[in-house]
Amino acid sequence: MQEVLILAVLLLLGLGAWWSMVLFPRQRDFQKRQRFVRSLAEGDEVITAGGLVGRITDLRGGVAWVELAEGTRVRIIASSLLAPFDPEELARQSRQHSEKATGSSS
Repeated sequence: MQEVLILAVLLLLGLGAWWSMVLFPRQRDFQKRQRFVRSLAEGDEVITAGGLVGRITDLRGGVAWVELAEGTRVRIIASSLLAPFDPEELARQSRQHSEKATGSSS
């Protein structure tokens, strides 16, 4: 009987560790993404899942019309818009990535 109790405790500890390392970060990322999608408005510059940058011209019912270039509008599911377009933030992330790549290869 004592072995079963130890096994149950170990199983619960394993499930707790798995939840905290896998499920909790996913839930947090999902909630962050939902807040971003809900905060979208016409005129926002965004990056799509395909890496395209454009400005939202219309937003209705979970569908966004994004102008990629003058006269070029595409219809995109709003949840596939990844992030707001911020050139300074992208440059900072790019520098960090190249520093990591350079530092790890030496």
